[in-house]
Amino acid sequence: MYSQDAPGEAAASPADLVFTQECADDPHAVYRAMQAECPVARQPSVFGGNTVLLSRYEDVLWALKHPEVFTSEGVVDVGGEHPMIPLSVDPPEHAKYRRLLDPEFAPKKMALLEDEMRSYVNDTIDAFIDRGECDFHEEFASPLPSTFFLALTGLPHADLPQFLEWRDQTIRPQAATDAEAMAIRKAAGDAIEHYFEAALEEKRRNPDDRLFSRMVHGEVDGRPMTRAELLGACHLLLLGGLDTVTATLDCMIVYLARHPDRRDALVADPGLIPAAVEELLRHQTPVMMVPRAVKQDFELGGVQMTAGDSAVMMIGAANVDDDEFDDAAAVHFDREANRHLAFGGGPHRCLGSHLARLELRVSLEEFHRRIPRYELVDDASVHFSPGIRQADDLRLRFS
Repeated sequence: MYSQDAPGEAAASPADLVFTQECADDPHAVYRAMQAECPVARQPSVFGGNTVLLSRYEDVLWALKHPEVFTSEGVVDVGGEHPMIPLSVDPPEHAKYRRLLDPEFAPKKMALLEDEMRSYVNDTIDAFIDRGECDFHEEFASPLPSTFFLALTGLPHADLPQFLEWRDQTIRPQAATDAEAMAIRKAAGDAIEHYFEAALEEKRRNPDDRLFSRMVHGEVDGRPMTRAELLGACHLLLLGGLDTVTATLDCMIVYLARHPDRRDALVADPGLIPAAVEELLRHQTPVMMVPRAVKQDFELGGVQMTAGDSAVMMIGAANVDDDEFDDAAAVHFDREANRHLAFGGGPHRCLGSHLARLELRVSLEEFHRRIPRYELVDDASVHFSPGIRQADDLRLRFS
């Protein structure tokens, strides 16, 4: 796994770069080095114990499909008191929550939201189009999915600034140490759950036709969801609804601004956009990795793992694996059989994937219809956050 720079001196493994700014900004170089040198890597974790990192498509997909080996239980701690439902529950218990929630995000149900989504996108563009410039992250990618999430769930739009603050405190806390970061997450988690407890009680008293109301009045195995189950589910939906589509829009627009020929192709033929969404999800994979824990002693790729090891499924690396995708390093909007893992795989495959596809497709359609020519400003210095690739300094100018 380690190469030698000089006698007795070990060079850093590519796996050591996974959580760095270097990898967030240029992930493909790290991905390819991992697949070549240490496709299954087990090394000491900065948090104690050992961490296993998987980077090949075949291994990542197998791990995602086998929670009896790579479990999600107790893995994600974002400061909340309750496990995030259904992410933190493995099969067979996991299935009962998906039976309630999956129909809420089914393709046919999402299609009914398209006109509403298109209206939100155009309202967002209206706010800056006359200026000929915008901060795409701050003015489009960040508020738009969050606004739609609040409408979908039936929460007040006036609470948007607070939700964005909680999102950033949870996923990207500004702290000098891990302990400080965890304290910020814990405070945000407590505030989020306090907010949701009051909001859910309001839905009990005054039901409407929105998602949270249907969850409060829905059933799991013939019974209402408990307080802990509801709070855990709401917390997960908040993070998924407010962060991942934002990061995806950032990644896509940065790529298209840097490759104007690809941007112009979408302008000339909007019919390419659905396939472009899938290909950019694969190539730019905003959620670079998903965490798991090794539940039982196991060997994979000649590497012995021990129960209790933490694990990282490098879905971004899997999505550019040449053994799975022809010409994986290139972007092809006409790619066939695009079985990317940007939404994960197996029983924990992203609950909101069809909603995300709707938001991304409509956003790209309307943005390119109204702003067909755009570029990064000359002094923009775009960098991405590690883990989930949200961009900063995403300033655009356009005619």
